[in-house]
Amino acid sequence: MAAPAQQGNPQPTPAALAVAKFLKSQDLKMRTCILNGQRKDLFKVKRAIRALESPAYAAARKENPIMPPVTNRAEAEDAFRLMPLNLLALRVSKTDPAGADNGHGHSHGGAGGKPAKRVKGLWTVKIEQQQEIRDELYYTWFYEGPQWKNTLMAIGVLIVLLAIVMFPLWPPVMRLGVWYLSMGALGLLGLFFLMAIFRLILFCITYFVLSPGLWLYPNLFEDVGFFDSFRPVWAWHKVKRPKQKKAKKDGDAPAAAADVAPSEKPVLSPAPSQRDLRPKVEDG
Repeated sequence: MAAPAQQGNPQPTPAALAVAKFLKSQDLKMRTCILNGQRKDLFKVKRAIRALESPAYAAARKENPIMPPVTNRAEAEDAFRLMPLNLLALRVSKTDPAGADNGHGHSHGGAGGKPAKRVKGLWTVKIEQQQEIRDELYYTWFYEGPQWKNTLMAIGVLIVLLAIVMFPLWPPVMRLGVWYLSMGALGLLGLFFLMAIFRLILFCITYFVLSPGLWLYPNLFEDVGFFDSFRPVWAWHKVKRPKQKKAKKDGDAPAAAADVAPSEKPVLSPAPSQRDLRPKVEDG
């Protein structure tokens, strides 16, 4: 199935919207990707088909009969096909932003002809023309769902900005409270920097005294939650051992021995000039 022409914004059918809302509420193990410089949610087809064949879909269809029936694999694929037909989700494939070329030796991604930079841990994808449905393929969401959360967030940001602009009109008590809060925040920030410096000094001392060294709050700068950053309280420095290099050396040893062995064989065999030519006397 070819990708539908993206001319205008056609209104999705009620059945397609119902299926999209159901799939968005399921655990499809989505990951973030980059499409045309924007972050999108990526999911695998097999997980969507599995969700459509689950009892949860049957229960949702009882509450909303407009959703298409699904009793087998073919009907599940037909229900999922509503996503690309209504431009709610489209098939994408992974691409290399640095290697993308427009046919004239220039990259599409960066400004001034420079190649686009890769985002670590994120796929850069492109929309495929053929919208096939197979378990191993990936689709990305274009359906964002109800926008009331975004509307509330925008209103909240606007209120905060107005409150900051009108700060001179605040009562003296509120302004004094904000000053105390700002001083407390600066104190916590300074304490954090002092702790980072102290843990570095402690590691440098223990590196020479108690090798391999001790880290205070080893997960402080790791990509973990707030509370997990302070657990455990201390830990020994982890030293990476070059296991692969050793294995490579061990693997090269037999090959080296095999290369040496043929050259040693002529040396071990007696040369014609070294043969014993003396007459042998046999006992009669």
